[in-house]
Parts: sequence; structure tokens; C-alpha cells
Amino acid sequence: MTAAYILTPELRLILKDPFGSLIQGTFNETMAKMKELVKKEMPSRIISVGDVVSLNLHKEGIEPQLTIIDNVSLREQVISQDENVEKTVLVDNPQGTITQEAIQAVKNAIQEKVHTHIVVKGEEDLLTLVAVLYAPENAFVVYGQPHIGIVVVKASSEKKEETKQFLNDMKPTKS
Repeated sequence: MTAAYILTPELRLILKDPFGSLIQGTFNETMAKMKELVKKEMPSRIISVGDVVSLNLHKEGIEPQLTIIDNVSLREQVISQDENVEKTVLVDNPQGTITQEAIQAVKNAIQEKVHTHIVVKGEEDLLTLVAVLYAPENAFVVYGQPHIGIVVVKASSEKKEETKQFLNDMKPTKS
């Protein structure tokens, strides 16, 4: 397992803010708004990052093609993912890093176009950046904003450039 990027304290503060469109509200409110958004925008793909948001999307019949989870919510509660999937991939990705293994798993899952769960040993949050970077144009990358709602990032050339800048701002590791 080789870390490709390490989160800096400065970037950690910046990434606490929503990276896309924040949908605030309760579970019912956010999922209703998400359904409307999917119907209106017809995203090329939906990718979810995080256990609670992924579980909620599945419960509401919004099926992400790729789900990136760590089976932990808010560092405590274990969430089971019993959804039917075509493929499950296990990766190591320690907190505050993005590993080469995780990057490759996300990239492969997006290219394969099968319903995949990537289960992360460590932390999945930063893999949102990787998902945005490799997602097809107009795909939605959805993640939870704890105690507030969900964030929807529409993969666009602008968001991909912003993502590349975040990755460039991270501390690269020496190979």
C-alpha cells in the first residue's frame, strides 16, 4: 500500500466546506430533493461516498453505480451494506491519505460500469476527490455532510480542475 497523497492541515480545513451543492435537511427532505435532481438532470452516473448517504440512496431506489464505504459512520456506528452488488473490492486507505490502491480501485470501478462497492479499510472521505476526477462528465458524486445533509458534486471540467488543484496542494509522497 503506497500513499499517493497526504492531507495537509490547511487543506483539511478547506475540505470541511461542501465541495458541491449542499442539500440540507432530514433524510426524507434530502432524498426527495435528490430524486428531483436526478429526474431533472439525468446524471450520466451516480457515485456515492460514505456509509449513511449510500445506504439512504439505496433505500430510496437511487442506485449508485459505485459506492465507496468504510462500514463506519461518524467513527463509531458500523453500518451494514447488504445491498445486492455485482462486485466488491477491498482497499486500504489510511485516514488522511489517498493510496495508489484506492485510486486504481475507483478508476477501475468507474471504467467497468458494474454496480460496485469499494469497502475501505481506513477512511473513504478523500476518495470523493478521486471519484470526481475519474467520473464521466455530468455524473453525480454524492457524499454526506454530517448533521446537515448531503452534497452533490456534478462532475464537470471545472470541478475536475478544482480537484486536480486540491490533489496538487496535498503533500505528495516520495516513491
